[in-house]
Amino acid sequence: MNIVFAISEVEELVKTGGLADVGKALPLALDSMGESITIVMPYYQVLAEQLNLPTVTEQQTLFTESQVYHFDIRYMQWHGIPVYFVDAPDFFMREGLYANAFEAYEDNGERFSFFSGAVLQTLKAIDKKPDIIHCHDWHTAMLPFLLTHDKSGYFDSTKTIFTIHNAAFQGVHKLEAIPFLRHHPNILAQVHGGYINMLQSGIEFATKVTTVSPNYAGELLTDLGSHGLHERLVNRQADLSGILNGCDYTQWNPETDTFLPENYSADNLHPKTTCKRVLQEKSGLPENGNIPLIGMVCRLTEQKGFGYILPILDDLIKHNIQIVIVGTGDPKVCMDLGEFAQQHPNQFAFINGFSSEHAHLVEAGADFFLMPSQFEPCGLNQMYSLAYGTIPIVRSVGGLKDTVIDYSNDNDGTGFVFDEPTPHALLSCIRRALLAFYEDTGKFRTMQLRGMRTRFTWEAAAKSYQQLYLSAVN
Repeated sequence: MNIVFAISEVEELVKTGGLADVGKALPLALDSMGESITIVMPYYQVLAEQLNLPTVTEQQTLFTESQVYHFDIRYMQWHGIPVYFVDAPDFFMREGLYANAFEAYEDNGERFSFFSGAVLQTLKAIDKKPDIIHCHDWHTAMLPFLLTHDKSGYFDSTKTIFTIHNAAFQGVHKLEAIPFLRHHPNILAQVHGGYINMLQSGIEFATKVTTVSPNYAGELLTDLGSHGLHERLVNRQADLSGILNGCDYTQWNPETDTFLPENYSADNLHPKTTCKRVLQEKSGLPENGNIPLIGMVCRLTEQKGFGYILPILDDLIKHNIQIVIVGTGDPKVCMDLGEFAQQHPNQFAFINGFSSEHAHLVEAGADFFLMPSQFEPCGLNQMYSLAYGTIPIVRSVGGLKDTVIDYSNDNDGTGFVFDEPTPHALLSCIRRALLAFYEDTGKFRTMQLRGMRTRFTWEAAAKSYQQLYLSAVN
């Protein structure tokens, strides 16, 4: 099949979050399985400065009733995959992808509506008629709408797949602020109270809708899980599926990880104690191999469960444990964690920042990895933790529920799971984990090894997407 990825970021080229991981791994996996893959993405300032790519067509022009848009198409081969870049300096020659240092760009609705239209124009310009255009998140959510109403006939045989990576981010903008869409003859049906919800349009017009784990697909059918879009998703339930993201084990493998002071494997776990010692040292905690160490690396946001964590810190620290939290985000959470670290320097460390080295070291050096998320469409850190023999403590939501099996199941348990969205439920779960660490050492080691031998591969995900693409075109 001829498959085009319309996406706003691809790891190795440009990245702000997990969307870029999918943007790299899934096309590569599909390419290795013999599919014909093309990627179209914006030509951001950071790319222009690094790559200085050639144009491959004459300058392109898009017309609306009120505007004329000019852009160039640039090109490179990336791991054998053709990547075309939409070069529109007014929209993409900026410091950040979606925001400057302080706030999101006010014209994001216009920028990415234009990008969706420019993807279609790019495919016409390079004479590519795809079987599938795979769109990702709100940045490309208007593409299925634009393709559905394209009167050229060029895309009559093209189907669209729309993947929701996180339904919390919906691309809600005033129509008046989007000249590219404002005079489209079919746009008014997408407008409510003067606003357009791009995610909602993607859901309505795509041939098939997917998300990044089976359990999150079920949660999207509820008001809470969908952030208010459940009625639209229930209407598309027959076309909605959840396909679990894979894990990049070339980057996250304790046997080969260059960030670690010593490498280890399921056959030789002993060097993990060295990783723990170095993590304690770098975090300013006393070196003690016998004390359970809980690690956490994430954005410091409400989504990640800090509403459950902060109220129980005083109770938690009464136990003989150490905690290391690494991340940036909500200033109030940063302040609370920083103050607590000052009050308990021998048990609690907070690193306000992010580095790949520290992220890998926490995965390797901690005994437990904490992910008590309010919601988690897929999650990757729990997969990394399993691979590193670091037991996940997670809430039973989204992809966490799909990937971590509770310790109470002796035969296949891989972590500790709680359901209720309360601080008390989290505290009880952590206490269960500590009890296993101290009293069930044999079962604990067996659980570590079971996790290390668990795999969530992009090859498996790519096979599921292949089947989805076939169902869309047939």
